[in-house]
Amino acid sequence: MLKKRLLTGFIALIMALPLWPVTGFANHGGPHEKSAASELALAENALSAILIDADTGTVIHEKKSHEKLPPASITKVMTMLLTMEAIDKGKLKLSDKVTASEYASSMGGSQIFLEPGEEMTVDELLKGVAMASGNDASVALAEKIAGTEKAFVQMMNDRARELGLKDTNFSNCNGLPVDNHYSSAHDIAMMSRELLKYEGITKYTGSYQDYLRKETEKPFWLVNTNKLVRFYSGADGLKTGYTSEAKFCLAATAKRDGLRLIAVVLGEPNTKTRNNEVSAMFDYAFSQYALHPIYKAGEVIGKVKVRKGEASRLELAASRTMSVLVKKGTEPGAITQKLEVPEKLAAPVAQGQIIGKLVVYQNGQALTEFELKAASSIKKAGWWTMFKRTTSHLFFVDS
Repeated sequence: MLKKRLLTGFIALIMALPLWPVTGFANHGGPHEKSAASELALAENALSAILIDADTGTVIHEKKSHEKLPPASITKVMTMLLTMEAIDKGKLKLSDKVTASEYASSMGGSQIFLEPGEEMTVDELLKGVAMASGNDASVALAEKIAGTEKAFVQMMNDRARELGLKDTNFSNCNGLPVDNHYSSAHDIAMMSRELLKYEGITKYTGSYQDYLRKETEKPFWLVNTNKLVRFYSGADGLKTGYTSEAKFCLAATAKRDGLRLIAVVLGEPNTKTRNNEVSAMFDYAFSQYALHPIYKAGEVIGKVKVRKGEASRLELAASRTMSVLVKKGTEPGAITQKLEVPEKLAAPVAQGQIIGKLVVYQNGQALTEFELKAASSIKKAGWWTMFKRTTSHLFFVDS
């Protein structure tokens, strides 16, 4: 009888204990593994969201990230990208003057109130787009770069296809409500990542206030529509958006201790919720993740023999800093790498030619891979070079 009472009491005690969820014992591997990040209550009020590391493109958290939604003024991320690319290619200068057309001046919504025939520099218009979300400034830049907004929109869609963005179609350059104009949190994050390759862009997106027409009788005070650049440590962009259809949207970026993050939320109910949820996403990633360096830019990774080339070997060097995103506290020994390149190459080798790849693993599981390209060209050797190389082997023996 005593044994039966003890057994009954033990069972009652077990039943009274709280049931700890399995997710409490989350896998502590990298972000590519199923981890607590995918089960966190992040961006709960957003219709769609994503959080990525800008350097590697690793997705840390996502919620319906491929859902096609109206992006409102986040559209201007692509407008700014094409502007920065035009500057980089020498087709446009920051000092170039742009004359506002009557069409550009007629844009409603957020604007810098361009007058028909008014001149501004590309630099000033970029401020107007990045900080004030100027619809008129966006059209003025589009017309300067492509001649017409329609031609510029075609460029936007072409660039989206080049970037492999399958959830996006643009119908204008500023995000004002229009048919057949949509994107996704995923695609906007990829555009934002591409835009951030131009370091100068954060001069515009990260400024909290500035002026246009400062030396005139009608100075125009610019205050950034993205309040995170003032109130969140490390935030320096990128673009807000709002229409009654799209609700409150934000493509944001912040950088701390060498780690740059990109967060995108679409369809938030109000500005406060939008900013709070993006801040929470950033807080989570900064507290839990870090970049693990693999190679520095310019560092030699390996060598490949070249047959019948002016040079007998091709050095493979990192074209940029190579890193992977890992959970803080990950043992360095858990990260390994494998160089996958051919044993020999036949000359000629063209600069930029894809030679192979570097695959990085964590605990034996592939994390990411880096494409390796020839940093320089190697021409096919002439007969005299080949003759000297052949005869040198006849008379000299390596020690």
